[in-house]
Amino acid sequence: MFNKPKMHRLVKRILENYQGALEDLDKVDASTLVNCEDVKRMLKKYQGALKDLDKVDVLEPKDASTLRSHENVKGMLKEYQGALKDFDKVNVLDPNNASTLRSLGNVKRRLKEYQGALNDFDKMFLNQTVHLEEWSKYQLHVA
Repeated sequence: MFNKPKMHRLVKRILENYQGALEDLDKVDASTLVNCEDVKRMLKKYQGALKDLDKVDVLEPKDASTLRSHENVKGMLKEYQGALKDFDKVNVLDPNNASTLRSLGNVKRRLKEYQGALNDFDKMFLNQTVHLEEWSKYQLHVA
């Protein structure tokens, strides 16, 4: 069955009309809110993205993916201390997630907590949660 609103959103997104796609989204459930957050992040409307993630957190309070998205957006805003608080929550829910450990290491690196960053990267690799050929994505560059 043809779903006209869904197709409308898809076409607008394909055409990179993110603002139009955002206006079409009906913010009623967690999945839709995540889509809104994604579009707002692409538009660099980070505060709006965080507001949508806060709403998702109310609907699905123990969702590690939402918390990871929170931390990523806070990182884009250079709110590194806030990102660290989100990591504390994610680590309880999903302590060995490669994406989380990589992001946590990067936040610590930005805060110049180099030993902590290296520890997180080591844990990521010791848990064998990523392929070794992906190493180049996670190299620690001190700038």
